[in-house]
Amino acid sequence: MKIDVIVVGKTKGALLIASDEYTKMISKYADISIIEIKEERLPLRASEAQIENALNREAETILKRIGERDFVYALSPEGIEFDSIMFSEQLRNAFDIGQSKVMFVIGSSHGLGNEVYKRANLKLSFSKMTFPHQLFRVMLLEQIFRAFKIINNETYHK
Repeated sequence: MKIDVIVVGKTKGALLIASDEYTKMISKYADISIIEIKEERLPLRASEAQIENALNREAETILKRIGERDFVYALSPEGIEFDSIMFSEQLRNAFDIGQSKVMFVIGSSHGLGNEVYKRANLKLSFSKMTFPHQLFRVMLLEQIFRAFKIINNETYHK
């Protein structure tokens, strides 16, 4: 099992430490990689056109990392919400359908480019709320770890 988590932007400090810890725990179940993509710089009061251009450039970089057979989750507030048990079943199914690897893509504060959403097999939401992408990286990794514990019928979930 191979998982790539593509994140737009850098994570630092305590959140990086937490991210690294969850990545280490997940590695007992799957080969996992975190791939940081450079966030495009935007002016403070960027226009919609500037934001769209930046998202399109980020999307080009992201799409180069995604294989034809990869199962891709694009994180989006407009995506499908699962509870932890349903998420673990969804993750197991993604591996079972024989895809090359499972990929999660976390965008910047402006989201992801349309081409990434088009390529995604599933748009996934954790909430309608907005979270900083550095914090969300830790939240996603925790849920992936929880999913593996559930899949393997191990204690942790509750």
